[in-house]
Amino acid sequence: MNKEQRSNLAIGILLILTGGWFLAGQFFPELKELINIERSWPLIVVGVGVFLLVLGLLIRAPGMAVPACIVAGIGGILYWQFTTGNWESWSYAWALIPGFVGVGIILARLLGDNDKNAFKEGLRLILTSLVLFAVFFLFLGGEGLFQEYWPILIILLGIWVFARAILRKK
Repeated sequence: MNKEQRSNLAIGILLILTGGWFLAGQFFPELKELINIERSWPLIVVGVGVFLLVLGLLIRAPGMAVPACIVAGIGGILYWQFTTGNWESWSYAWALIPGFVGVGIILARLLGDNDKNAFKEGLRLILTSLVLFAVFFLFLGGEGLFQEYWPILIILLGIWVFARAILRKK
């Protein structure tokens, strides 16, 4: 089976599953409440990320894990912001996006990508993302927290230096 046939097969399966979900919603109205756009629209963004991951698996393109993790991660941030009402957190939450890329790189490697440095690169991106998130959170979102929790920055920097030393080739 060539790549175009696998793509068509994957799209066909996803369309059948989507149609089946909506048909089930016709017979069981309580299922429609699970997808109430006014309350759960961020979960649709997460669902698009899952869709991209499944599509990548079906067409044997492990690299699709990277955009899938980015989209699903942003959907997760939006869901948290929607449920808490803390939309201002975007001023520091964006720093998690490189970490989503790192998770996607590691996941792509686990799914069959042949990049030998994937774990190292993915972990580096995740740690960098966490450090950036902590710095921006402490300066932009954590009113008064910087005075109490600034040692977290030193700990995160230590974790990053430690991980680099372990992962560095000898």
